[in-house]
Amino acid sequence: MDRGPALQALLPAELAALAGIELVDARRLVSCIHNRGGLPARCPPTIRRVALDAVRRAGELPTLEVIERRASELDPFVKYAFRTPDGREVETVRIPLEKPGRFSICVSSQIGCALGCAFCATGQMGLQRNLETWEIVEQLRLVRAELPEGTRAHGVVFQGMGEPLANLERVLAAIRVFSEPSAQSIDRRNITVCTAGLPAGILRLAREAPDVRLGLSLGDVREGRREGLMPIERAHPLSEVLDAVAEHARTTRSAPMWAYTMLAGINDDDDAAHALAATLREFTDRVGVRPRLSLIPWNRVEGTPFERSADEALAAFRVALRERGVGSIVRYSGGSDVDAACGQLARSQPLSQLGRGRLHQ
Repeated sequence: MDRGPALQALLPAELAALAGIELVDARRLVSCIHNRGGLPARCPPTIRRVALDAVRRAGELPTLEVIERRASELDPFVKYAFRTPDGREVETVRIPLEKPGRFSICVSSQIGCALGCAFCATGQMGLQRNLETWEIVEQLRLVRAELPEGTRAHGVVFQGMGEPLANLERVLAAIRVFSEPSAQSIDRRNITVCTAGLPAGILRLAREAPDVRLGLSLGDVREGRREGLMPIERAHPLSEVLDAVAEHARTTRSAPMWAYTMLAGINDDDDAAHALAATLREFTDRVGVRPRLSLIPWNRVEGTPFERSADEALAAFRVALRERGVGSIVRYSGGSDVDAACGQLARSQPLSQLGRGRLHQ
């Protein structure tokens, strides 16, 4: 029997309306759920008993089962595997930031992905289903609850399994919970939504969450080349996607982040660099906002034909960009030994069968 909505997906005002309680009580109960692990067993003096009982009747607190935590032996990344109530599995990554004591949590928005990007492990799974709002929220809540003492979750990036803009209703709801002071209290400027390029979703994100940062995966910018890496190009050509990104930048006055995955012999030569530089400069001239370009060395995905660009090729690519007036950074993508790096999230086999990494205590 349905016991009501998942309480951890509700804002204080929504909880107050659902349970018929005062907003002040709702705020305190939301704080208990997100910061103390659930509703209190006994009513604290700051919360009215009638409010606590009403909330218990109004909804439930489902959770994800932590199947495994695996820490990289290369760096301080930790990959979590969760099981949903219907028996499916989803992955989340705890990412250390440069400033000690701060972490960003890479969350998933879907189980699998329908877009089929050729260089991405999740894309090889196909789409199983969208995650519910509470399932997105639980990833952050559970990882945050296990952070070392004296550290904190500084940001969230929607770059785990799935295409966030294909599940945008629930992603937006999760963002509201993430940024709610009584709940996870994450500054929206430290939340990034990454997409392969869904124009309608990009425009809606600009309207409804203008403080959230936008990331765009490019693959390749040359006509006829991107489609082979990212089939979404057939439905939404890059020109259409960049028009939406331009409107997002105009609306938010925030620089989009462009991610370019480097593939040996595919998109790492001088011609590719020239095309990428020209695309970025044209965008900047047209919009008045310069994208922040990240080059991502490809991370191994079993069953794909790709190779990682050599360090020399990556360096030459950056020089070619710089000679054309375009700066770039090389994004460090950690946790590759436990398949926690960019593009590697997929539950094709249990982590315990990978034979790499160590259990995180």
